[in-house]
Amino acid sequence: MSLKKINTVLAAAFILFILWFGGEFILSPETTAPGFGLPSWPAGDGDGFLIIKGIRDVVLALVLGILLVTGHRRALGWALLVEALAAYGDMATVLVHHGSVVTALGVHGLTATLMVVNGLLLMRETRKVAAVPAAPVPQPAYR
Repeated sequence: MSLKKINTVLAAAFILFILWFGGEFILSPETTAPGFGLPSWPAGDGDGFLIIKGIRDVVLALVLGILLVTGHRRALGWALLVEALAAYGDMATVLVHHGSVVTALGVHGLTATLMVVNGLLLMRETRKVAAVPAAPVPQPAYR
């Protein structure tokens, strides 16, 4: 399998996973929230904060999806690298608030690291294309 196909499959998997996870937080935050890894959740009307997290995830997935569908593979690589920070931030949040270490590292940390790997692979895939000039520069004729 070519590097381009591997990158496409990985990016599509991330997009679908992030979209699904964000959708779950929007549609049923109270049942999805315990899987995030934090030890406790807001009492009372805390669903709004969880829905914000879901909207963030859906938007992150849509950005990646648009870049993938439109063929902007180098930009997709950069976006994956930057968006991995959100997953690393989720991991740090769970750890700082004494949540599940297994979930912090195994879900958030692993997801972020795989996003970085996919982003770097996309950058490697597009490196040669970006380095090649579009056309030779004409040289002036001297007499």
